[in-house]
This record gives sequence, structure tokens and C-alpha cells, in this order.
Amino acid sequence: MKRFLFPAFLAAVLLLGCNSTPEKVTKWPYGVNYEVFVLSFADGDGDGKGDFKGLTQKLDYLSDLGVGGIWLMPIMPSPSYHKYDVTNYKGIHPDYGTEADFKAFVAAAHQRGIKVLVDLILNHAGYDHPWFQEAIKGKDNPYRDYFVWAKRDSIRDQISKKETALDSDNIRQWHPVNNDTLAEQYYGYFYGGMPDFNFDNPKVKAEFVEIGRYWLQDMDVDGFRLDAAKHIFPTDRASDNHAFWVWFRTEMQKIKPDVYLVGEVWSSAKDVAPYLKGLPALFNFDMGYAITAAVQQGKDTQGLIARYKEINDYYNSITPEYVDATFLKNHDQNRILSELNQPEKQKVAASILMCLPGTPYIYYGEEIGMKGQKPDEYIREPFLWDRGGTDAFQTRWEEPRYSTDQTVVPLAEQKTDPQSMFQFYRKWIHYRNSSAVLTYGSLELGPAVPQELVAFYRVHGGQRVLTVHNLSDVEVTLPLPTDVSKIDFSTHAQAQITTEGVKIPAFHSVVLVP
Repeated sequence: MKRFLFPAFLAAVLLLGCNSTPEKVTKWPYGVNYEVFVLSFADGDGDGKGDFKGLTQKLDYLSDLGVGGIWLMPIMPSPSYHKYDVTNYKGIHPDYGTEADFKAFVAAAHQRGIKVLVDLILNHAGYDHPWFQEAIKGKDNPYRDYFVWAKRDSIRDQISKKETALDSDNIRQWHPVNNDTLAEQYYGYFYGGMPDFNFDNPKVKAEFVEIGRYWLQDMDVDGFRLDAAKHIFPTDRASDNHAFWVWFRTEMQKIKPDVYLVGEVWSSAKDVAPYLKGLPALFNFDMGYAITAAVQQGKDTQGLIARYKEINDYYNSITPEYVDATFLKNHDQNRILSELNQPEKQKVAASILMCLPGTPYIYYGEEIGMKGQKPDEYIREPFLWDRGGTDAFQTRWEEPRYSTDQTVVPLAEQKTDPQSMFQFYRKWIHYRNSSAVLTYGSLELGPAVPQELVAFYRVHGGQRVLTVHNLSDVEVTLPLPTDVSKIDFSTHAQAQITTEGVKIPAFHSVVLVP
């Protein structure tokens, strides 16, 4: 068999850090999205806290990286650092800037072809929200019915609840006001500082239509990441949750017909599926866990792709509009490098992510190998722009514990290193952006391979490519399937086709074409 070597052009692009990039074919909402915790990203006014002036100045970086959309973690006024306890749904937290700063950021992002998603927290308000502060004044207050209340006797069994869930460690979901346990208590799924809204009240639903209008129309964002989407109503009212999101999507489409909604439903595929008619983009938590486990083990013992295809086909049967939102880790989980411990393992995990259907999401700093472990503050540490914090936009809102100059090479140095994590991510993103088959293609199971490999096909418009990923710490040779003949992309220059087959170095990946 003829011996095919790694293509010289791709070797130059991948291994030598060349700035030239292939032509982009990816269109919204496909492509790669980037999750940003604004507080930690870029400081534009010198107070040590990330803001929209800083983020705007760093848009060229994100454009060069190749991302097509930015998901902003909560940016509304709130008393907490994380800002999931909103006190004003129509405004920008003053640490982040002004409405004018935000509008300038959105306009600059759009000029670069980057969409903007805002984290919208419909499930609950912050305790200090004016609506709740009115509600606690008494039963006759007009805002009382904006929230959920019950007498102690009717919720006695629920008060003693001790169960946790994947998305909450809270074991008490009914809370007294001012420790008055004899009066009515309010429902707060996550904790007492976040009282849940009562969406049986039409006035609350109307409020959120106007909130959606403010962001989509006045602020010109492109969509929402919808927090705690399965908790609009209590768990035993799942069908009401499903119907709510159909209603919400319809209302948002009236305002912006191409609005993008991606939901957080942290649950099993069976529980996730009914949400798809209202939220055709949902985060795939199962796949993130499964990729991490397979790479950590160094072999695929659970049939990673077969499981994924079964779920993906099931979701597509419910709605052909389904666009999977895949990711390795997010702001609620230990960072991927802290889970896998080896940069080489993170790279192969990222390679698998980049080859799957849907919209891959990258958590800020993942592309430079940032580390982090719970508690949550330490998985949301400042992005490292340059050594010693010398970049003018470096944030300092907290002292990092895991991502420091001693543990992570900052971006400025990674840009000049062709073997860096940043260059690895950049090349993958640009390659994916240039590939219609990787962007839009369906997924088919690959040939039988040893457990050290993960292999699958992507098929689109007459194109067919085979992606193969080596999870192990040794080189693996795969007999060359008859429907492919050459390497189109590789993460290692020594990957090659010989008479024995495709040689794939440890922790590396190849894309094979006919």
C-alpha cells in the first residue's frame, strides 16, 4: 500500500504556529462557543475586576481563537461575586460597566461575526430583589404572589428533606422569613438567598417576556443560556416545565425570530428529552462526564460513541432542530486539566469534543490549560494573560490557588510556542470551522477498534471522514479501513499511514479522508 505522510501544509499550520487559517464555513449557531466569567477575564478600568471595556479589548483574541459565540455568565446587578442572585433583570452590574459599555461590546462582537449569549436566571431572584423585598412585607402585598409560599403544616415533610441533586447541594428548600417558622415560608430550590418565582402567576410570565425584550431588542443580544431550566416548577410538575419552555421560546421568537436558547437540564437523557421542543439546544452533561472518564482510564470500556449516538439519534427523533451543546467542563465543575492531570490527556479529550456534532463549548482558560478545583471560586480564577500579571488587562479580584504563574504558562508565552495548549486549541477550532462535514455532518459508528482508540465517522453532503483518537500512553496502529486513504489532519507530525495501517502516537488524533 502506498505510504501517505502527514501533509506538509497541515504540519506547518499545526506544528509551526503559522498564522494562516483555512476558510471558515461554519455558520451560527454551529461553530465553537466560549463561556466567559467576566469578573475574571479582562480588566479595562484598572480596578482589578473584569469588565466589558476589557472584554471588548480582548475580542480580537477570541476572534483569532476562532470562536463564533460568547456565553456570558450572569452580568446583572447582584450582591454576590457569581451574580446568580439577581436584584435587577434590566441592567449591568456596576463592576462590569454601564449599559453603554455593554452595547459597545455587543456591537464590537457582531462586527467580528461573534454572537453574544446572556445567562438568564428565570428560576429564582436574589433575596434583595425589590420584588421579593416587597413580597416579604405581607400576604396583601401585590408582589407576594410573585413567589411561592406555604404554611408550615402543609410542607412539614418537605422541610425535613435531606436529598441533594446533581445541580444543588441544598438540603432545605423551604425557608422562613426572619426565622419566623410559624408564618408562611417561601420556596428556594438552591438556597434561602434565591427565592423561586411563581410561574403560575401570569404577571411573572409577563415580566420575563419584557425582560427578554430588553436583552434581545434593546441590548441586541442573540440569545440566552437558561439556568436551572428543569426547576421552573417543582420536580413533580415536569410536564409544566416542558410546556413552559415551549411558551417561552415562542414569546422570544416573536421578539427575535432567530433567537438561540440553550438550556441547563442537569439530568439523564430520559429526563432531558421532553425539554427539546422548547429548548432544542441543551448542554450534554453525560458526554462531558463520559469523555473525561474514558480519557482518564486510557481506554473506552463503555462504548463512548455508541452511547452518544443512541442518545443523539433519540433527541433528533423528538425534534429535527436539535443542536447538541457539548463541553468538557463548565463553571460548576472542576477544570478538565485538574481532573485529568496531564496536558496530553486534556488534548485528546478536546480532540474528541471538536469532532462531535453540535456546538462545542469551551470554558474560558481551558485553551491555555488553566486548573481549578472546588469550591467554585477556584474554578473561576483570573485568566492568565502574561507572566507576573504584567498585561494591563489582568484581573485580580481574587488570589488564585490553582492557576498561577507557577502552574500555568500564560497566554503571551503560549502564543509563541507551537506545541502549546493554546496553539492546539486554535488549530483544532480553525480546522473544524473550515470543515462542513465536522460542523454539520451526522455521526456514524466507526470500524471496530481496540479499546485504546475511539473512532467514528462524520458524514455530510457526500463527504465522509473518519476521526480516530488514541486514549492511551502508547502508539497504536489501526489497520487502514478501505473507505479512507489519507490523513487530512493530525495532532502529531509522526502520525502516518504505513503498510501496517495508521500509526497514531499516544494521546493524539487523526482525521482520515478517502
